Amino acid sequence: MPRTKVLVVEDDRALSEVLLYNLDRAGYEVFKAFDGRDGLNQAQLRLPDVMILDVMLPIVDGVEVCRRLRASPETSKINVILLTAKSEESDQLIGFSVGADDYVTKPFSVRVLLERIKSLLRRKQGPEYDDADVVSQKGISLDRRKYRVTVDDVPVELTRSEFRLLDTLMRQPGRAFERCELIDSALGEDTLVLERTIDVHIRAIRKKIGEKSVAIETVRGVGYRFQDN
Repeated sequence: MPRTKVLVVEDDRALSEVLLYNLDRAGYEVFKAFDGRDGLNQAQLRLPDVMILDVMLPIVDGVEVCRRLRASPETSKINVILLTAKSEESDQLIGFSVGADDYVTKPFSVRVLLERIKSLLRRKQGPEYDDADVVSQKGISLDRRKYRVTVDDVPVELTRSEFRLLDTLMRQPGRAFERCELIDSALGEDTLVLERTIDVHIRAIRKKIGEKSVAIETVRGVGYRFQDN
């Protein structure tokens, strides 16, 4: 069975070596890059399962790398964990807005990072669904098995987090979800994100589904719901 591939893009060479050593010991097949341009090249060449991506990179910064990954069909499904020395709320929101799957602030425990990788991979495998794989509401069709969304039969590209959020809302139309509930049900209970991050994802979904965005209603003081009539 092939090993899970992890690409580490980190310009701090000492930290990079520590990560590579521990990832290799944990059983991953590991690759490295020291700047954003090489990171993009390696991602296109290796197609890793997980990319550990520093934000403050030379040549091309991590946020732009993540944006380009998501814009390319070949690399759009790579799981991305952003690393940063910054802890400001705006940095986290920017990271998730371009499609990052998780976010770790330096300094961090390598053991914690390894657990976050395992958690991310479990989450991306998805649960075994008892419900129908396809749900259609208000001209929006979402197929869990094919991981595809269409609006009036026109394909729409969503990030994994956006897909799971829309799926959660569409499966229970009329129910008002609190932001913390959406984090737990759509992104995973062990995902450490700000509640405002949900607003970023919802805003991105609305933009992508265009006129159908009215189906996602804001419930003041609570969160969001999908129209049921």
